Amino acid sequence: MRALVDTRICQGHNLCAAAAPEVFAPDEDDGHAIVTLDLIPAEFEESVRKAAANCPESAIEVLDD
Repeated sequence: MRALVDTRICQGHNLCAAAAPEVFAPDEDDGHAIVTLDLIPAEFEESVRKAAANCPESAIEVLDD
């Protein structure tokens, strides 16, 4: 599994970082969310899906590899 954040629509609420801090973090430059892992381990998949579902702007795309 992989996750992508569309930085064009992310508003920097960082609810994703709260839901899955192992995978998402605020960018130091502008505060928008970034993905910190290229491939997401199985133990984080549920929290990443929760983060995507709770993103107010639907800026997170989850890709099942």
